[in-house]
Formats: sequence, C-alpha cells, structure tokens
Amino acid sequence: MSEGKEITIALAGNPNCGKSSLFNALTGAQQKVGNFSGVTVEKHEGYIDYKGYRITVVDLPGTYSLTPYSPEELVTRAYLVRERPDVVVNVLEGPNLERNLLLTTQLMELEVDFLVALNMMDEVEEKGIVIDIKQLQQLLGCHIIPVSAKKKSGLDALLDHIIRVSQKEIKIKKNKLFFTPSLEASVDKITALLSNQKELELYNSRWLAIKLLENDREVYQEVQHYPVWVKVELALQEALRDAERQHDSEPEMLITEDRHAFIRGAMKECVRQPGEVKATVTDYIDMVVLNRVLGLPVFLLVVWSIFQLTFTLGAPIMGALNLLFGTLASHLRPLLPNEMLRSIAIDGVIAGVGGVLVFLPNIVLLFIGLSFLEASGYMARAAFVIDRLMHRFGLHGKSFIPMITGFGCSIPAIMATRTLKSPTDRLATIMIIPFMSCGAKLPVYVLLTGAFFAPEVAANVMFGIYFLGIAVGLWTAWILKSTILKSDSEPFVMELPPYRWPTLSSVLFQAKMKALMYLKKAGTLILGAVIIIWAISNYPRNEALDAQLLAETARIASSAAGDAEKQAEQKKLEYQVNSAQLAYSLAGRAGMVIEPVIRPLGFDWRIGIALVTGLATKEVVVSTMGTIYSIGKSDGESVDLKSIIKSDPAFSRATALSLMVFVLLYLPCVATLGVMKKEVGRWKPVVLYSVYSLSVAWVLSFAVYRIALFMQ
Repeated sequence: MSEGKEITIALAGNPNCGKSSLFNALTGAQQKVGNFSGVTVEKHEGYIDYKGYRITVVDLPGTYSLTPYSPEELVTRAYLVRERPDVVVNVLEGPNLERNLLLTTQLMELEVDFLVALNMMDEVEEKGIVIDIKQLQQLLGCHIIPVSAKKKSGLDALLDHIIRVSQKEIKIKKNKLFFTPSLEASVDKITALLSNQKELELYNSRWLAIKLLENDREVYQEVQHYPVWVKVELALQEALRDAERQHDSEPEMLITEDRHAFIRGAMKECVRQPGEVKATVTDYIDMVVLNRVLGLPVFLLVVWSIFQLTFTLGAPIMGALNLLFGTLASHLRPLLPNEMLRSIAIDGVIAGVGGVLVFLPNIVLLFIGLSFLEASGYMARAAFVIDRLMHRFGLHGKSFIPMITGFGCSIPAIMATRTLKSPTDRLATIMIIPFMSCGAKLPVYVLLTGAFFAPEVAANVMFGIYFLGIAVGLWTAWILKSTILKSDSEPFVMELPPYRWPTLSSVLFQAKMKALMYLKKAGTLILGAVIIIWAISNYPRNEALDAQLLAETARIASSAAGDAEKQAEQKKLEYQVNSAQLAYSLAGRAGMVIEPVIRPLGFDWRIGIALVTGLATKEVVVSTMGTIYSIGKSDGESVDLKSIIKSDPAFSRATALSLMVFVLLYLPCVATLGVMKKEVGRWKPVVLYSVYSLSVAWVLSFAVYRIALFMQ
C-alpha cells in the first residue's frame, strides 16, 4: 500500500448507541482485541480496505462524557487527546438524539477533526421523527451522515466522508457552541495564557482552559507542573469571583448549563417529534419487567433460563470434546515409548489443559446469553429491579452494574466501581465483587455438577451457586455498611435504552473474543501451570516404591493365574504404587501439611493442592485436578476427569457441593487482589478482605458438606 494511504479513525459514542454494531458492520472479520495501555479496558480494533485506503477503526469504550470518572471515560479521553486519530466518528443514536449530544459538545470543545454518524435512521423514520440534518450540521460545525448499522445502509457515504475529512477536502466549520459572555471572557483569557506553551503543545489550549474551569483533576495536575501555572491560577480565581458575582454560581455549573442550553436549542431548531406519542414495544415490555411484583421473578427466570440453555446445549459438545481428548490420549500412548514423556503429554498436558478446554462450549454459551441481555437493553432494567433490594443492604442499583461485570472477570468489575461517587459505596462494592462467579470459576462448576448431578439438575445447582455468591456479597455489604462503612446511599439514576433485537454478528463477536481469551490463557498460563504441577507431583521419586513395582510385576507375570486376573492385579498394583509416589512427591507433602485444615470440608490433600494453585487463576483448579488425579491412574484408563473423580472413593456429591462453595468464596486470583490494592490505595482492606473471605468460605463449605452428608 502506498505511503499516505493509511487512515486511523476512532468511533466515539454513548453506550447503546449502536457504535459496536457499526464497528462490526464496517470491519467484518478483520478485527482484533487487546487492552488499552496500562488498563484492563478492552481495545477493539479493525481494518477496512476501501478505495485504495487502509482504514484502521478503533472502537472506543461507550461513554456519556469526557469527564474522567470511569475507566471508559479515562481511556476514551486519553486516546482522543494523546493519540489524535485522523478522524473521530461520533456515533449518535437518532431516536434519542438529545441524550447523545452532550458527548458531541465535548468533542466540539476538543476541536478534533470529526463527523457524525447519525445511526438508527430506520427507527427515526419508523417513529415519524423529522431531523433537519442540514441545520444541525451548521450548529455542530461538522458533516452528518445518516446510517443504519443494523441494515448496513449509509456505510459507503460514511467512508467517503471519512476519507475527505482526513485529506482536508472538507473544512471543519466553526460550531455554534458559546458560553455566557463573562465565562467566554474567562475562557479566552486562560486560553491566551496557555497558547504557545511548548510543554502543552499536545493539547488544545481552549479545551485546557475549559477543563481547568471545570475543576478537572487530571488537567490541573498536568498544568500545575509548568511556570505558566502562576498566571493561570490567578485567572481561575478571577473567573470564580466573576461567576459568583454575576451569576451566583461556579464556572463548572455555568459550563454544564450552557452545554445543555445549546443541546435544547439544537433539538428545538432541528428535530420535530410526531404529534401523537404512541406506546412502544419497549413501554409494553417494561410494564412487566419493571413491575414492582413481577420484576424480580422475571429477572430470576431469565437468568435461570440462560443456565439451562448453557447446560442443555453445551453437554453434547462437551461430551464430544471429552471423547476427542480421550481418543487423542489413547492414540498417543503407543507413539511415546519414553515413560516420562508419555506422562507429561497424557497425565500433564492432555489431562490438565484438555480438562479445561472441554468446558469452552459452556463458557461461550454463557457469554452469548449475557451479551444478548446487555445488547437487548434488559441488563439496565435488571439494575433498576435490583435497586430496591440492594437499598436494604446499604447499596443501590448502580453497584449492581460492576457486580454483573464480575460474572465475566473481577478485574474490570473492580475498576468499574470508579463510577460510584460515594467512597464508602465504592469500597463496599469492591469488597463484594470477588464473591461473584467469574468466568474462570465456571469450569469447576461444570465439572462437578456434570459428574455428580443429572443434566436436568446440574443447571439448577449451578444457578444456586451463582446466587449464593450474590447473597454472600449482599450480606457482606450489609455488614460493612452497618458498621465501618456506614453512610447514606446516593440516589440511583440510569438511562433505560429502548429494547432492540441484538445483531447476531455483535453477540457472536463478543463470544468469540471471550473464547479466544480463554484459549490464550489455556495455551500460556494454564499450560505452564500444568507442567509445573506435573513436575512437583512426580518428583522426588521413591526408589523403593519403583523397586517394589518391578518385583511385584515380575511376581504377577510368573504366577499361575489367568490373563484377566493378572491384568486386574497389575492395574491394582500400579494404582497403589502411583498413589504412594504421588503422596511422596513435593505436591503430596505440601498437600499433607494443609489437609488437616480442609479435611472437615470433605477435601483431601489433592484438592488442597488444586485450591492453592487456583490462586493463579481459577481454571487451574480443574487442570491441577486433571493432572494429579490422572497420575494416580494406570495406563489405558480414561483421561476424562469427570469419570475419574466420579469413581474416586474420596469424592462424593457432598464433597462436590462443598468444593463449589469454597471455590466460589475463597480468595480470588492474585491479579484481582493486586487491582483491589491499586483501587483502594492501601493493603489493610485487602488483607482484611482476604481473612474474611477465607473464613466465610470455610464456614459455609463446612455447613454445606455436613448438610449434604446428612441428606445423602
């Protein structure tokens, strides 16, 4: 591709505006997912080859503004300010234009090269809304291209305009956003002071002035380092006095009011709503899902249905994968005459990594279900439904959003608590997020429920485990908010987007990304852990046991018994010797040390080792069990971990229930603990949480184990 033919664009917009659908419609399969530098917020990037140009598309996180409170707002603003893409495409939701324009006004202040993709124009026309695009262009100072990501209409026109803006063929016009005259004078004065400052040349001077008047902490910290700050601070103090004297207000409030006044004026001039407002499908559905009586039962039914589908549809695929790995192991054995290499490949890699990979279908199905709920608009309703319940525990519905995010991964969920303004609410929410069942715990649940419960019961058991985590989290929040974190909860206000049928490509794309991340973890972290676990489970060797095996094998071979009897005796001997060798190994010795603490929960030393290694990531619990339990079996037996633990006399249904509860509640992975410390700012709350979670996990696992034994 020739020089000068590359363009980088950024898609910016509110949540639920169809931005990700537009990203998928533009880029198709040419996508990749990573993380923005220094944070766990996902970075979606795609490519388009169009009219000789390679256009790189960056899908920025959905955000309502560029005020840096949440991780998404921080990432979006940092990317726009520092990376400076060639063109910013502001995606607006046509049917809800007024709400979307707040972000647009902030892009106008940033003075980037941008244009507007007015999305969902098919819905605008269906609702009879008339938008004067030409007049709106004059007000915003940019071109507006009507599109429908769902129907893939207007995309060529959008790409043509992107190229023209990037090549400066379309001049960005001056927008019509102005502040109150006295405030404009303050902005101009501070802008003049900041202009031509070499240290700040990365930033737009007017934008810096506006942000300083808004008390933006990040901009304050940036400008304070330079000599010009002395003059700027005096100008800010003067602006504050002028605002108080002339308007009995603060500059920050005046800026907000002027933005909203501009938006109201633009809506009045450019948008005509239909005369008669008819009840929509959204209104009818909300009569049920937001009903004070029916709302919570409907929510529970929806989540229960997702678990049922996860098990019902995932079971055949999981069975096929089990068969695949079993067949692979049986074909690999005769090809590996070296005993150590054979053990690493079969007892280590296939039993460990393969034991984790068989649960991939269930994980993908679960994330398809959750992605569908989020994209359809139902998840926002769930937060409102839960709000009344959460108030009884000292929190509010806004804390439910990070909790739901915790079902995917605790790390971004903890970072998402930055949207909570109350420090006590934020700390309480951080402390309960690890009790949510993250995706890494799912393989443990699927393994144990599949081994000890009938398929029609397994989904109900897993459903119960997920809600036990929520119950323990809410109970913990009540304790915290009633004692050391006592404070009043802030009011809960959240936008309810209209219901939309999610595009299949968008839902499948999200599921594909989760699957790829899971496979990457299986091929790196889990594989490395499996090899280490295999090594410490095989060494040191007890030479006396090896000698005993050889002697007893020779005795069996020379005995007068029949072939079937010899084979059965040989398998029993190998199992006894392998089990003794495993107990003699480093893993066995370590397990014996912690076994007295976990024995009352129904766990032996092998499970203890799995729980310790699970601190790296919870999938390793399964891979550790796969490796350790397979080492105890003789060659030729199944590597299906479900079958192995089901036939193990030390394992029972009561043990399985106790283990699921313990994995749900005990310490999260070390990465989560590190993020907790970073967000809280000190180690003391993290240490207290660690002691508390281990105590709660032990007590509840003990109770579940004893009750299950009694009921067997």
